[in-house]
Amino acid sequence: MMSQLDLFSGIYQNKKILLTGHTGFKGSWMAIWLRELGAEVHGYALEPTAEKDNFVTTNLSKKIYNRFGDVRDKEALQNYFDEVKPDMAFHMAAQPLVIDSYNNPHYNFETNLMGTVNFFEAVRNCPSVKVAINVTTDKCYQNNEWVWGYRENDPMGGDDPYSASKGCSELITNSYIKSFFSKEGKAHVASGRAGNVIGGGDWAENRVIPDMMRAHNANQTLVIRNPNSVRPWQFVLEPVFGYMRLGEKLFLQGKTFSGGWNFGPAAFENYSVHDVVLEVKKSIPTLKVDAPKVTDKLHEAGLLKLDITKAVNQLNWKPKLNFEQTIKFTVDGYIQENEQEADVYKSRVKQIKEYCLMNN
Repeated sequence: MMSQLDLFSGIYQNKKILLTGHTGFKGSWMAIWLRELGAEVHGYALEPTAEKDNFVTTNLSKKIYNRFGDVRDKEALQNYFDEVKPDMAFHMAAQPLVIDSYNNPHYNFETNLMGTVNFFEAVRNCPSVKVAINVTTDKCYQNNEWVWGYRENDPMGGDDPYSASKGCSELITNSYIKSFFSKEGKAHVASGRAGNVIGGGDWAENRVIPDMMRAHNANQTLVIRNPNSVRPWQFVLEPVFGYMRLGEKLFLQGKTFSGGWNFGPAAFENYSVHDVVLEVKKSIPTLKVDAPKVTDKLHEAGLLKLDITKAVNQLNWKPKLNFEQTIKFTVDGYIQENEQEADVYKSRVKQIKEYCLMNN
């Protein structure tokens, strides 16, 4: 099984990997993949917030090393690094939602800025770490609502608190690279930027597909907030593959691969929230959705795309799934969760295997 899942030259086998945010959606999927590759996975994150969270349903707490903690706690995070002595570290812990950033901007900025600083301070003071990657978002860019994708050298920005915090997290990453990690013998550092990531196990509030699944399970009608918004939809394993491929390149080839990297769908894969609804309905015809006009709403970007040319050309990474496959993988993940006596961990591993075997 492991050889079928290993797209990374075997570098993760027997490595100690410290993963912040392992109880979250992307972090839990990455922890599963790393574990199946033979890595010794050490997670540091807040406790899961719901019994349906991927971390809970896959019983990950029994399968990897698990430490509940807050990335705002500099001393606790540093102590965990010192205890584990990881070979590689991935920072995925964050406040991840635009609407929550409006509701509690202080927590949003404290987590996404000082959490990043605390992560890199821990890396800087832990000599065992050879590679460190900060996972951010496409929303780190100053969004001009233009039709072409943002490239890695475009300006950081963000109007809402969440986007602004992620732009700042990228600036922090660049500062640490230039100030502390540019010399040989220091950790190789990079950041990964991905768009709207979807897949089974995501039950966060105010995300369109989890909201769809909640409404469907309750036999209710979902009210869609921004049906015409175009997003770079991608199945969760696409960016996770990118982060892990970036980790491989940094580990094997060093600082040539430092800096920011975009991971998103192909340029022609442009789909709105309304398109997602129609595609989900192919698998769940009884889904009920409404999209009334809203005049007073919080700002969210209407058009946002990433240029993935750099990752395609330099990392030998590109999306494996088209839009239809992305939605099918996602919906199948939720359906598998609802099956009686389902082994959700095994179903996640099965999807990872299917993903790895696909021709891209």
